[in-house]
Amino acid sequence: MSVKRIQLRETVLFALLGAFMFASKQVLEFLPNVHMLAMLTVLYTLIFRVKALIPVYVFVLLEGIIAGFNPWWIPYLYLWAILWALAMLIPRNIPPVPLSACAMAVCAIHGLFYGTLYAPFQALYFGLTFKGMINWIITGLPWDFIHCISNMLMGALVYPVYLPFKKAIDSFYKNV
Repeated sequence: MSVKRIQLRETVLFALLGAFMFASKQVLEFLPNVHMLAMLTVLYTLIFRVKALIPVYVFVLLEGIIAGFNPWWIPYLYLWAILWALAMLIPRNIPPVPLSACAMAVCAIHGLFYGTLYAPFQALYFGLTFKGMINWIITGLPWDFIHCISNMLMGALVYPVYLPFKKAIDSFYKNV
């Protein structure tokens, strides 16, 4: 098959995966800081490695298009890349138990430090002092704990979803 056809199919696949991330967040929007985004980012990264950034940033772009490219959106440009980078540290052919533990840990760490990672932008945008930024982080800690726990629980789904998803993706590339 031609390279152009492979690229087209891959473009459609990544667009769908990014749209799935967006839809999954919308479905769980009624639960604060509970979503499948970290789990999906880790899953995509384990399968696609560097190319996982494509569906992740399709999601980021959709967030901006639907919710508005407001100041809250700007940290999305780096927050999800940090999660992707952490997921890249997980070896590809890791056994199931360590994979589950690593995925849960990566997801939990991202949830726990989400507000802290978001804070420097907030401080710059709102003109907060360093002390003001620290107060902002402390105020958000209860939400970060919820984010941490929910991400950790969602991270437990990485391995059970990994095998059938990898099989489907391998079939996708074999049939191209």
